[in-house]
Amino acid sequence: MTSRTPTSSRRLTAAAALLTGIALMGTACTAGQAPPSAAPSDASTSTYTSPTPSATATPIATASYKPADAKGRAQNVPVPVLPEAAKAKTKEGLEAFARYWFQLLSYGYETGDTSRLSVITSPGCRACERAKAVIKGWHEGGRWLSGGLTQTPSVSTTFRVAPDGNYQVAIQVSQSAISYFNPNGTLHRSDPKPDDTGNLMLAVYREGSWFVNNIQRIVA
Repeated sequence: MTSRTPTSSRRLTAAAALLTGIALMGTACTAGQAPPSAAPSDASTSTYTSPTPSATATPIATASYKPADAKGRAQNVPVPVLPEAAKAKTKEGLEAFARYWFQLLSYGYETGDTSRLSVITSPGCRACERAKAVIKGWHEGGRWLSGGLTQTPSVSTTFRVAPDGNYQVAIQVSQSAISYFNPNGTLHRSDPKPDDTGNLMLAVYREGSWFVNNIQRIVA
């Protein structure tokens, strides 16, 4: 399966099958000025101005997240944020980064946006490119995906540099079932939840951040 945008639903779903194999002190002091304790002796009346209530900021409504379903694509999907810990060249930093990478993959399935993933992933990662092609293809021409969300129940690394210069991270990946919808809203195909897979991420630390060179399935 090539990394170009698939031209048919059949090819796109076939590429998706390959992906599953690898695989967010108050107002009391401003309540007003008290009136004078006694009016001046030469004044017939005293004037008191009631305090002006302090302005209250109107809360801004935040659009709520809505996952994709048979009626349409996902809406207002939160963008994964790189954890501060994932910026460090440490064992904990690499593990946090690996989790973040798969959060971006999950975000891609919901939105079709893989731009953030591309920035931190080598185009030489063939499995990654296939996944991106599936995601892009099924978010074009009115198509959309429901499901395919990924989680990482287990992430671990010995934090040792391999002879090829990469750090290796073992990742257990769990992916939800996927439904593929045509532009007219009809269901093209549904894939059940696949078995969890073991994956090996090869990453390097360069210019102050982690970068993925490859992700491949761990074969027992």
